[in-house]
Amino acid sequence: MTTPAKSFRSGFVGIVGRPNVGKSTLVNQLVGQKVAITSPHPQTTRSRILGVLTRDDAQIAFLDSPGWHKPEHALGRSMTEAAKAVLEEADVLIVVIDGRAGLTKEDERLFSRLKEISKPVILAINKTDIAKKPLLLPLLQRCEATKLFSELIPISALTGDQTSVLLKRILELLPEGPQWYPPEQRTDQTSEQLTTELIREQVLRATHQEVPHAVAVVLTQMQEGPKVLEIEATLVVERNGQKAILIGKGGAMLKRIGEKARKEIEALLGRHIYLGLWVKVEPDWRTNAARLREYGFNA
Repeated sequence: MTTPAKSFRSGFVGIVGRPNVGKSTLVNQLVGQKVAITSPHPQTTRSRILGVLTRDDAQIAFLDSPGWHKPEHALGRSMTEAAKAVLEEADVLIVVIDGRAGLTKEDERLFSRLKEISKPVILAINKTDIAKKPLLLPLLQRCEATKLFSELIPISALTGDQTSVLLKRILELLPEGPQWYPPEQRTDQTSEQLTTELIREQVLRATHQEVPHAVAVVLTQMQEGPKVLEIEATLVVERNGQKAILIGKGGAMLKRIGEKARKEIEALLGRHIYLGLWVKVEPDWRTNAARLREYGFNA
């Protein structure tokens, strides 16, 4: 007697929500390794990022997206378009909100857009590890009343609490399908792209105020040297004051960013590297379509 073939599920799962609700942290948690940078600053993610989880019974392609927000410049418009594309591309959507903040205007704006979507949508109420528990039940009830979601699941992307429940529900909603990516592949980002993102992550974590939003990282060299892999990158900012902050007194800030980024990149590549960082002022690069295309954004 022939044993029936085991069904295999696959598909694309879009992770959407306003800035700084923990979308990238959730993608990293579900994939099981770091494929997207994180920071305390909103709008850390600037483009669509793929994270792939392959199991014996399924392959899930998670699509991390920029935060849903009202754009103020060309870079913001590029980010918004990337987020909208994820809404269309995904087979299943996970909407992430911050359990500490309740529903914001940005959340409600995204909810309105969901009324046009005819696909399964799960609401993940994140940051339950730090949210005030008495606020969660009224929030759940308010979201349930919208009738937009097939399920509402409180989670902590940081600790992993309830993410296995979320994953189980995702698998139930995915259609049967083929394995789209090799089982060892975890992202579609190249080593060069991951390197620039890891450098930018350390800039975000080291700086405050306007600098995190005004910086771009451009890889200028990645080649074999006599002893180690040599990498050089330019940190592009919009004003001289931002450049001074990034360099720091006696170059201390740039050195700190470089040291931390080098450790992250070495862990990623599994080898020793030399990392050289430079800072360049490019006024209003976020509003310049040509510069955005040069730096890898759709503009």
